[in-house]
Amino acid sequence: MYFKKATIKKLFKDAGASRVSNKALLLFQDMIEKQAYKTAVKSVNLSKHAKRKTVEESDIKLAASSD
Repeated sequence: MYFKKATIKKLFKDAGASRVSNKALLLFQDMIEKQAYKTAVKSVNLSKHAKRKTVEESDIKLAASSD
C-alpha cells in the first residue's frame, strides 16, 4: 500500500465525513492507488516517448487528462 489509511481517513474528514468504515477506507485506498499507478505508468511512457529520463509536470498532466 502506497497511501496510509490515516491519510485517506483525513481526506474524508476534510470532505465532511464524521465517520468512515474500515471497508470503505480500504476500497478507496485501493481505488486511489490503482489510478495513481496507472497515471504514473502513462507519465513514464510519455517521458520516454519524448526521449527524456525525467518525468515532468506536463507528462503527469497529459497522462491524467487522458483518463
